[in-house]
Amino acid sequence: MLKKLFGLDKKEASPIQPKEEMVHAPLTGKLVPIEDVPDPTFSQKMMGDGFAIDPADGTVLAPVSGEIVQVFPTKHAVGIKTAGGAEVLIHIGLETVTMDGEGFKAHVKEGDQVRVGDLLVEFDLNLVKEKAASALTPVIITNQDQRDSVIKEPASATVAGETPLLTVKHSK
Repeated sequence: MLKKLFGLDKKEASPIQPKEEMVHAPLTGKLVPIEDVPDPTFSQKMMGDGFAIDPADGTVLAPVSGEIVQVFPTKHAVGIKTAGGAEVLIHIGLETVTMDGEGFKAHVKEGDQVRVGDLLVEFDLNLVKEKAASALTPVIITNQDQRDSVIKEPASATVAGETPLLTVKHSK
């Protein structure tokens, strides 16, 4: 009876999934079309569509709110799953995996909840420019085939955690 009186007999409602979500810039810099990234994995959209940023500094902020589902051991890439189910991959630089984590500091781990603008990773931009193929940082919706649509917003310069770059629409 007390359970009914205080509503303790009710099951917790599942969270409401948004119909659309905005993906913001994770870095401050210059927006580059994904097709112009000098790596066919990204430019040919083998992992999904998105954009790239030529970074002005070494600070990566969360472009979406959600759960950290992957932080690569080399800290050069982070995956986030949003409440609406979009899976966002941020890949810092090209061929940075060969740096074996040198110059990267992760501020999140798998299972963490983040909000737009939260600090994810700091990296030494000069070291990346010196040791990697490129500092261009692709941001990809890896499960775009499961979304209704991904719409690119107009922009050229980006401000980390602020500039809206993609609208992801969900059917559920």
